[in-house]
Amino acid sequence: MTDVSMNDISELVRSRRASRNDAARIKARYAAENRFRAYGLTAISIALGFLAFLFYSILSQGLPAFQQTSYTLDVKFDAKEIDPDGKRDANTLFGADYTALARTSLQKSLGIETLDKPGQRDLNQLLSRGIDVQLRDYVLNNPAVIGTTQKIALLAHGNVDALLKGTIDRKIPEENRQINDRQIGWVDHLVSKGIAAKHFNTGLFKFGASSQPETAGLAAALVGSFFMMLIVAALSVPLGVAAALYLEEFAPKNWFTDIIEVNINNLAAVPSIVFGLLGLAVFINLFGLPRSAALVGGLVLTLQALPTIIIATRASLRAVPPSIKEAALGVGASKMQAIFHHVLPLAVPGILTGLIIALVHALGETAPLLMIGLVAFVVDVPSTPLEPATALPVQIYMWATSAERGFVERTAGATMVLLMFLVCMNAIAVYLRHRFERRW
Repeated sequence: MTDVSMNDISELVRSRRASRNDAARIKARYAAENRFRAYGLTAISIALGFLAFLFYSILSQGLPAFQQTSYTLDVKFDAKEIDPDGKRDANTLFGADYTALARTSLQKSLGIETLDKPGQRDLNQLLSRGIDVQLRDYVLNNPAVIGTTQKIALLAHGNVDALLKGTIDRKIPEENRQINDRQIGWVDHLVSKGIAAKHFNTGLFKFGASSQPETAGLAAALVGSFFMMLIVAALSVPLGVAAALYLEEFAPKNWFTDIIEVNINNLAAVPSIVFGLLGLAVFINLFGLPRSAALVGGLVLTLQALPTIIIATRASLRAVPPSIKEAALGVGASKMQAIFHHVLPLAVPGILTGLIIALVHALGETAPLLMIGLVAFVVDVPSTPLEPATALPVQIYMWATSAERGFVERTAGATMVLLMFLVCMNAIAVYLRHRFERRW
């Protein structure tokens, strides 16, 4: 009886000790899970913090770019100054001194009768250096305004725009400012009379490249990016889908197709600048296509988008249940009919999603476009893909390297436009996925 009792006691002690050990291990496991959860939440919080800071910096700097200061002036188009001989000759109209007309109108608005040369220089510096082009184009498009007085909104100089937006601090010494005290007094007078005011900056979407921030816009970049995306979509979809269908459904499984598949997967990870070097060597140096043209940019971006589209298309084809093709073959359909009538339509949502992702990737590329010369200074908006053009990310790069103060907000504003396009395209991809996706 004593031996049995001692064994029972020993077993009870061991079981309690084991229970305490199990409880300690469970507690340690829960503590490890809580630490891991805390690490994950910390990492996500840090990432979201950096993302919020990024968007805050872009928005705070970019929102002012969507407003531009201008003067609403009564401009007298004096026939003696513009067309003294009265023949309405285009060369004569082109060479008139339109800046003097704008300066005279601004001087009258300030109530100033005469100015010395330093005063005239200070007054000229309140007007954009693109005023002559603005008024010249207005007269060339409307010759009937010669001899009349018209109320026109004329662009202010970038320094005036920066002053009204708070970028230039009035409190710093005059010798350290780009605008002097007399000019600030004139600007304040014009603002009080409602002549100088900030309006929505339509020029951001209408103007091409310019050395002055107030006359610089995204028109050439937007049209160039549009042409390139059209070329990418028109070429990459048939080529990418056809290649994916062949490799997935028709190609024999041997060493040659294995090499092709490995190279396609590797091309998806190749640095984008390599595609730019390829386009420079093949499309420009070998085929002689025009440099800085949207056509060359579209061809280079097509090469970069093809691996992504092929991989996405193959994944979409694999996601279709094999029973669908087998059922079609079982009722007498040919392999071609089973694929094109049943498998491919069911894979279309994934293919469209892959296409939009490839287009989004191509829209944001800069390095390959720099290699083929799309960093050119393009003033006129291209009308065909063969004319000189640029792209949104390249335009952002060029503005970011400019020294003028006004290009800082232009850079952030163009970044906002680019991000808006990327968000819209990603939203379309998500919609297509949920709209056409089949769950098996």
